[in-house]
Amino acid sequence: MAAPPARARADYDYLIKLLLIGDSGFLFGLVYCNKEDGYLALDNDHGFRFPSDGVGKSCLLLRFSDGSFTTSFITTIGIDFKIRTIELDGKRIKLQIWDTAGQERFRTITTAYYRGAMGILLVYDVTDESSFNNIRNWIRNIEQHASDSVNKVLVGNKADMDESKRAVPTSKGQALADEYGIKFFETSAKTNLNVEQVFFSIARDIKQRLAETDSKPEDRTIKINKPDQTAADGSAAPTSSCCGS
Repeated sequence: MAAPPARARADYDYLIKLLLIGDSGFLFGLVYCNKEDGYLALDNDHGFRFPSDGVGKSCLLLRFSDGSFTTSFITTIGIDFKIRTIELDGKRIKLQIWDTAGQERFRTITTAYYRGAMGILLVYDVTDESSFNNIRNWIRNIEQHASDSVNKVLVGNKADMDESKRAVPTSKGQALADEYGIKFFETSAKTNLNVEQVFFSIARDIKQRLAETDSKPEDRTIKINKPDQTAADGSAAPTSSCCGS
């Protein structure tokens, strides 16, 4: 997929592509339809594995883009995206936010969407230590496929959960962010804790980077490699017949 243009159009000053990256979970069971009551149910004793929301990337996206939260929606399989336009420092920023499924089987899909990404939110679940430990794997994946200049932010989601369920202390998340030199936020899509802040923060950093790139003068000098005019013995090298007088 071609990268979206980053510069100004009629309805925005910058178009910024963001990715939500992190693990997806799996539930085990069989979904069936109860015709009498008209709802879907989960049979935990029989069935198969299918994706759950995992670290809550889809919930973060829904909260930021639509201002809503739900615990019952179809989990992302593959790629989904939403758009929200915000204002930063007098500039209109159109955010194109991509939500990617985090399981290994989908990484061949998500790899293509690293191209053109200007910012990546690395999301883990504060109640799931394995999702936190996998952040290093995601960073290696980013380093392999994304632009070297891509902005990153570490996000510990589900911070509204009871402390007795927390598996990753805030200090541990901050230490990992410091190690990679990136910003760190703890969020809750349920309570809207820091959701606006994390998206606005990475958008501002990207806007600043793009503005600095725009302000740098382009080197329009054409450099021509001239042949060495001195021979190895110190005498003048012969002039080419095609260029000589």
